[in-house]
Amino acid sequence: MAASDSGLAIDANSLQHSKWRYTSIVLASFMINFTACGVLFGFGVYQEHYETMVPIPDTPFTGASSAAIDLIGTLSASLMTIVAPFVMAWTKYFGPRPVVCAGGVLFGIASVLASFGKALWHFQLAQGLLLGLATGFSFVPSMTVAPTWFDKHRGLAMGIVSAGTGIGGLVWAPAISACIDSLGFRNTLRVTGCVAAALIGISGSVLDWELSMAKHLSTQNEALSPRTALFKIPLPGWSMAKQRIFIIQAASTLFQSAAYYTPVFFTVMYTKSLGYNERDGANLTAVSNACNAIGKIAVGFIADRLGRLNSFFLTTLLTAFVCLGLWVPSTLIGIYDEAMARNLFISFTVLYGLFASAFISLFPAALIELFGVTELPRIAGIMYMLQGLAALVGTPVAGVLVTAHGVSRDSSSYTPMAALVGALMASAAVAVAGVRFEAMKGTGEGAWKWKWKL
Repeated sequence: MAASDSGLAIDANSLQHSKWRYTSIVLASFMINFTACGVLFGFGVYQEHYETMVPIPDTPFTGASSAAIDLIGTLSASLMTIVAPFVMAWTKYFGPRPVVCAGGVLFGIASVLASFGKALWHFQLAQGLLLGLATGFSFVPSMTVAPTWFDKHRGLAMGIVSAGTGIGGLVWAPAISACIDSLGFRNTLRVTGCVAAALIGISGSVLDWELSMAKHLSTQNEALSPRTALFKIPLPGWSMAKQRIFIIQAASTLFQSAAYYTPVFFTVMYTKSLGYNERDGANLTAVSNACNAIGKIAVGFIADRLGRLNSFFLTTLLTAFVCLGLWVPSTLIGIYDEAMARNLFISFTVLYGLFASAFISLFPAALIELFGVTELPRIAGIMYMLQGLAALVGTPVAGVLVTAHGVSRDSSSYTPMAALVGALMASAAVAVAGVRFEAMKGTGEGAWKWKWKL
């Protein structure tokens, strides 16, 4: 496949790089995800705190619906990938360092602006839209530059890089909860924003394209001026976009992205329906993030041996089983047997973190496997954008399906949400299986040919 040819080219050039250079790329990308995504995915703690202010007069969230508050987190999570085509264009032309550092500065500005918010829409604009843009400037380069440095161990490398998201959530969620208790949510936004801006800027100063990839991009950039590069988005050509493998991959991305963030953002709120308090919910979010990090590294290691597409399919299928077999029953029996519902949801939290994490870690590796490393800037931009658009729709729709409002929901209110997530993950598993079979045609030069390790 094209990926193999590109991978060989990278391996030939990679001999001139020191082990420290590989380590620094992985560490820098890890820290970017640890900081930017860790803070962003800690929004569930903020969301639960904001929900407590709904019945209180004269607060920014007085009388707000859960869907309106959830839109803050949904905007940030979705926009960080919706902007991917533009971020990829700028990373391709200007290099990852200035793009990531600009993201760090914007991250700090967005958080500080949110801390002065007086109305719900102020938070939607600053903590939602601006923070999402800032995270996109940081996240997209970290996930697309790092895999160009590796071939044989690409799955493991990207597992470590993307584990920064889970470990970041493990650290940031309880830290944010503790800071809100002691400093208030406004000062917490200011502190986390300043710390995050510094960490992202330092990490971004290390990131750069692999040498052979940099030369390839330099050749493409010769025809562009800086002004043109700002608006010329690298998109796949029509011949690529109409291929069945591209269409099915896009479908799997839409299904999985529409479902992925819902459990992340609603964990704290759902645990409250089972009798847990806010701190317990934050701790469960931390457990989920820990499992998320472990899953990314473990799945990445296994994927290098079992096949990246094989691993992608198996983890997506298992995620669907976990949603339908654990979370849905937990919502149904919570009002009758709270202890059993708690056990089911704890099991769901652990297993969802382990299996669903592969969607983040294996995504860029799977794209390289399917389309080749030299096509990554064009393919990744549009696929990450589809991720963001699906999340922008999927999570709010799931929030609207919660059948009660305020802070007095019982577990059964979340049954439609859990069922939707499970159905979307099952659909994604079918689509990933289709991608895997289409990829086998590529190994047989257009004819279907069985190949186990893909």
